[in-house]
Amino acid sequence: MKAVFMTDVGKLRQRNEDNGGIFTNASGDRLAIVADGMGGHRAGDVASEMAKEKLKSMWLLAPKIETADQAEKWLHDHINETNKAIYAHSKEVTECEGMGTTVVAAICTSRFATIVNVGDSRCYIRNEAGFQQLTDDHSLVNELLRSGQITKEDAENHPMKNLVLRVLGTEEDVNQDIKTIIFEEDDRLLLCSDGLSNKVSEQEMESIINGNDSLEEKATELIKRANENGGEDNITLVIIEYADDCERG
Repeated sequence: MKAVFMTDVGKLRQRNEDNGGIFTNASGDRLAIVADGMGGHRAGDVASEMAKEKLKSMWLLAPKIETADQAEKWLHDHINETNKAIYAHSKEVTECEGMGTTVVAAICTSRFATIVNVGDSRCYIRNEAGFQQLTDDHSLVNELLRSGQITKEDAENHPMKNLVLRVLGTEEDVNQDIKTIIFEEDDRLLLCSDGLSNKVSEQEMESIINGNDSLEEKATELIKRANENGGEDNITLVIIEYADDCERG
């Protein structure tokens, strides 16, 4: 299994409020995280950093994940714990009041991948069925789209496109979406913040992910495309490639 994490401040923002990484525990299983923070003076980067660090620290102590049920329970419980920690911090520190962060994370084992998301950071998969989005955005625009009030074309340039309905840290409890998929030879996962998905089309993503370049080159090209298309937001991504004959790297 190979993986790469990359983040970029973009062309207009003064600081990067995104965070994430790829972490391998003692059992050899991986946890990939992308978090997109928001709210207050420097509070967005505080929230996303807290999400990454808390999940990372708990993952490094996690027991071997043998089943999808274990993976789903681990994510559910530890996302809840992370949410409560960010929420408590926002109440204790005035400068952090109202802060929050999206999160999309994936536990990747030799047989399956389990994905959780809260907010509008996304996970895509490239497999034998093609390239598709696995997660649903928790956003106003997606709710309007699902209810048929707007078209997909309307959604692309909707004035309230950035309004997220669900994040970590703004309430004491949070609803999360969790799903498990079979993860097989040559499959690839792409986790990203909306700084990428808002600026690079699914067709462009698919073309780059399907290419023969290294994962680092693919990640660099995706970020380059987002910046070429405006780069108004921070851009963060993880690519994970399942390959039995590859060393962990």
